[in-house]
Amino acid sequence: MVKIYTTSTCPYCVMAKDYFKKNNIDYKEYDVSADEAAAKEMAEKSHQMGVPVIDVNGTIIVGFDKSAIEKALGL
Repeated sequence: MVKIYTTSTCPYCVMAKDYFKKNNIDYKEYDVSADEAAAKEMAEKSHQMGVPVIDVNGTIIVGFDKSAIEKALGL
């Protein structure tokens, strides 16, 4: 399962979501600007507040790092 922590104004979040859609990767989005619990969870996982934070089955990736995402997904 892929979780992505985003904000509505983050261009790298849009790039990551577009990448997931193009590659038929299911994901669940959490908007940390509107969801305080998700923001806290993201900070605990990544130890920072920048977005996107992508959680691929427990592997935490900060930012849109396509090669790290592909590695975590086993592609």
